[in-house]
Amino acid sequence: MILRLSLLLSLLFLQAGCAVNPATGRTDFVMMSEQQEIELGRDYAQEIAKQYPRYPDEKLQAYVQQVGERVARHGHRSQLTYTFTVIDSPDVNAFAIPGGHIYIHRGLMAYLDSEAQLAAVLGHEVGHVTARHSVRQQSQSTAWGLLGQAVAIGTGVGAVGDLTNALGGAIVSGYGRDMELEADGFGAQYLARAGYDPQAMIEVVEVLKSQEDFARDEALANGQEVAPSGYHGLFDTHPDNDTRLRQVVAAATPLAVGQGEVGRDIYLRQIDGMPFGDSTEAGVRRGQHFYHRGLDFTLAFPEGWELINRSDALIVHSADQQAFMVMSMEPLQQSLSAQAFIRQRTGGRALAQEQSFRQAGLDVTTGIVPGTAAKRVAVLVREREAFLFVGAVKGRASLESADPQFMQVVRSFRPLQADEHKLGEARRLRLVQLKSGQSLEALSREMQGEGDRLRRLRLLNGLYPTGQPLPGDWLKVVR
Repeated sequence: MILRLSLLLSLLFLQAGCAVNPATGRTDFVMMSEQQEIELGRDYAQEIAKQYPRYPDEKLQAYVQQVGERVARHGHRSQLTYTFTVIDSPDVNAFAIPGGHIYIHRGLMAYLDSEAQLAAVLGHEVGHVTARHSVRQQSQSTAWGLLGQAVAIGTGVGAVGDLTNALGGAIVSGYGRDMELEADGFGAQYLARAGYDPQAMIEVVEVLKSQEDFARDEALANGQEVAPSGYHGLFDTHPDNDTRLRQVVAAATPLAVGQGEVGRDIYLRQIDGMPFGDSTEAGVRRGQHFYHRGLDFTLAFPEGWELINRSDALIVHSADQQAFMVMSMEPLQQSLSAQAFIRQRTGGRALAQEQSFRQAGLDVTTGIVPGTAAKRVAVLVREREAFLFVGAVKGRASLESADPQFMQVVRSFRPLQADEHKLGEARRLRLVQLKSGQSLEALSREMQGEGDRLRRLRLLNGLYPTGQPLPGDWLKVVR
């Protein structure tokens, strides 16, 4: 995703000034009015809609909008028109952009356990909006790109470079501990005034901390290292036992209306049947393979490499994020050979080390685009579709060292075989009631998915690492 020049210029050259923050009451250094913030957010929202698929369950979308509006009505900027959108992505994340546009990935919703916890996530993001954190941070550093930040939030990966304009920006470490804590404090106030239990704010941080612990334990079991990641970079700076966090939540508790609603049953019913991990529509990862039923293809990526599945592209990258390959698909207006497609893109220039061949019935041309930032490119043509691969390196890596892996990805691309279509079907969350005498170990053996299934079962149900449910409890499983 590339930030439009007009948006970037408007961001960089808006007149600086000071304004009273509507949430804190403090005078902040800011570089845009509220109307400019709203207009900027509207433009960003249009770009995000092009890049991130909206989760197609409109009933769930309406439910999240309802919960979000209930919280936002009690915020310091209730006059804004808030939109709450579920992104069809397995990432464990949520984010807000200026003007009241708030996004939550269904991947995070899978690990939440109640409506109050959902309201806590949305309330935290409303807190960022009401305190104008994005505007304040941008004003302090004009080089900060909000849209690039939204991209990195969604992918968890840093700048890849200009690879077919597939993504940009830098990895997001969050707003900093003070702003995150401030958002939690406002969020807890809004929760309490909306009738939810403000302790849900601490519960959500516990959920996120368990995510970090689970990732570390899985990596250690596999002899791997864990790269810092997560929702707003929360894990390193915002532990669930943080004294200041508990103080801001305690300060909000006297504001509570009623007993503090939790809403576990209604929330679990809403997410029952939701895809877990990749969706069928977006394509599904199975180990080091990827299967897409709608586009009828599969490919493999090297051991130790990771895959990011975006609506506009697939990105595979090395563990150290020094080597990347982006695959995108483009419809063809007329029949073209793979070589002719490449010629159009390079202005008629031939590639270095160019070669053309047939692969699984497809026409293929590949080669090297020379230069100081040389790239491996490949095109596979299937009737009126062109699948474009671009591989590049950054930092200390060399194209020569990564090229065998790039070609491994290209060579693996082929149409699905008859028995592979079922591999492109999404796994889903299902609710089961724990029977008397039934153990978590026995239930985990019925789970689907890679990795330690007992650990995953505990993580899904707020029991990580050693919690135990009671007979009769409803639990989320993956089937």
